[in-house]
Amino acid sequence: MNIIGIESSCDETAVGIICSNKLLSNKIASQEFHKKYGGVIPELSSRAHLKTIVPLVKAALNESQIELSEVDVIGATAGPGLIGALLVGLTYAKGLSFSLGKPFIPVNHIEGHIFSGFLMDDKPGFPYLCLVVSGGHTLLLNVKSDLEIEQIGSTIDDAAGEAFDKVAKLLGMEYPGGPNIQKLALKGNENFVKFPVAKCKNDLDYSFSGVKTAVLRYVQSEFGNPGNIPQNVLPDIAASFQKAVVEALTRNVIKVLNEQKFKSVSLVGGVAANKAIQDRMREIANSYKLKFIVPKIEYCGDNGAMIAYRAEKLFLAGKKYSLNYNAFPSIKNKSYFT
Repeated sequence: MNIIGIESSCDETAVGIICSNKLLSNKIASQEFHKKYGGVIPELSSRAHLKTIVPLVKAALNESQIELSEVDVIGATAGPGLIGALLVGLTYAKGLSFSLGKPFIPVNHIEGHIFSGFLMDDKPGFPYLCLVVSGGHTLLLNVKSDLEIEQIGSTIDDAAGEAFDKVAKLLGMEYPGGPNIQKLALKGNENFVKFPVAKCKNDLDYSFSGVKTAVLRYVQSEFGNPGNIPQNVLPDIAASFQKAVVEALTRNVIKVLNEQKFKSVSLVGGVAANKAIQDRMREIANSYKLKFIVPKIEYCGDNGAMIAYRAEKLFLAGKKYSLNYNAFPSIKNKSYFT
């Protein structure tokens, strides 16, 4: 059975093809031009998806050595994401489904990330504790099965990825900020400044707005404005900020592991590529004698392989969807999970 997964929720156009649990192709076209604007411009993102999606699907089919007529299931990200960007991939997938007479499976983008660990040779075991850390979402989840996911905690304001980007911009770095913060932090002293780790009403939730503001206030009080920060101090600020984010993320993981039983721990999402977060999560999992799974870097960010995998599982579970299924840009008034 050949499943194609199409991802277009933000600034990557991606196509993945899976055949009987074997990944045949995973094509990703990143929209690098957003860097000059300091963030993603939704209208430009949508137009770029329109230009890229057809040739990318053809390239994935060629690499997989299958014809379009041999595709059995078409999956596409339905949300959350940028509405214009989502509609490009979702509408194209519906068109393929209608023209080929094959099932259409809309996939929740977050669910794609949650199960991206299954793209690895060493896979998570149910139930597993999953920390989702991406540009727009931070979630702590108990993944009990392919179809049963319990939300334990989430961010009440900024996601960790957003905080990385905003602090990077404050420090004069280009978008996306996460990789730049990580690179700079390697040269810094993480104990230079003790930035705060927020406590929420629900002690398993997250908040990153405060630490972002704390960095701004520190810079203002010590240097007046960001342009006056000495170059030799920048790595120390970056390292101190990163330490606070890692502590916030992993503190809640420890709380849950002390209270509930799991077979494995998984770290997923774009920010999961951060080595400091990976190292701390691995250390925690090892201390509890649990298997630790983090996807390879090409599966941490947005990709079509995770959408194809999720579409396959939903199809095999007997899920059926109408071509009238709409894109959803946010999670308000909508369950995250299938």
